[in-house]
Amino acid sequence: MTPPLRLGTRGSPLALAQARMVATALRDAHGWGPERIEIVEITTTGDQIRDRPLAEVGGKGLWTKELDRALMEGRTDISVHSMKDVETLRPAELVVAAMLERADVTDRLIGAESLEALPEGARFGTSSPRRAAQLLARRPDLLIQPLRGNVESRLRKIEMGEADATLLASAGLIRLGREEVGMILDTLLPAPAQGAIGIEARTGDRRTRALMQAIDHAPTHRAVAVERRFLEGLGGTCRSAVAALAEMDGGDVRLRGEILSPDGREAPACDVRFPAGDEAAPLDIARQLLSRASPELRAFFAE
Repeated sequence: MTPPLRLGTRGSPLALAQARMVATALRDAHGWGPERIEIVEITTTGDQIRDRPLAEVGGKGLWTKELDRALMEGRTDISVHSMKDVETLRPAELVVAAMLERADVTDRLIGAESLEALPEGARFGTSSPRRAAQLLARRPDLLIQPLRGNVESRLRKIEMGEADATLLASAGLIRLGREEVGMILDTLLPAPAQGAIGIEARTGDRRTRALMQAIDHAPTHRAVAVERRFLEGLGGTCRSAVAALAEMDGGDVRLRGEILSPDGREAPACDVRFPAGDEAAPLDIARQLLSRASPELRAFFAE
């Protein structure tokens, strides 16, 4: 009897919903029964530390290192990630073998009908440097305060008055069946890779990598790779406010990006097109963007 494919995931409601999406896609693609996939919940450091911003306690690796260890040690066969939470530079032993079709990339405003409707000096809860800077660029009077936790806990915190408003990714709300919640803010560029679910496998595991190809959405994979390449060129960290969105247009890519100072007052941006196969272009665009930034803004990015 063929052993089940062991799918490693975080144990949050959203992570489990995404893991089930991958499991369903694999069963449908290969005609597997439910017994062919085992979902393995793994608690990450990021799940355990909920009272501080990620930048203060280790960055994006807090969401991935335990999953990486389980995969590299052979305790799981694949890992499922929200790609926006995955570090730009990954271990050579691991490879992103597939991505599901990308969901809605927008953010939704929770707690008000619009940014303009928020009162002067409203308390805005977010631990995302990007969201904080984008908000302050539009409403410099807002008071930004940390707000962490899974989707449901952040919604509860707004209901309980811990902050007046927050932003949540539309994709996460939709995947949790909460598509009616919040007001879409489509004027904000998303985080790189927002809305994308990635599946990692061991680099040397050719059989599993081949199985993943059946569920790979190539346009999503190419677009997210461009955004992550742009991020690599910037050398950003969890303290860097970066937004990016790549969209495939025939044989070309349209890349929109911006980097922001923490107060949102400085925000050099780009909107460029280049051939889809030009892997150097996102790096060059990132460097050009940094060259237009002040020394103070560049200090938030590694050289």
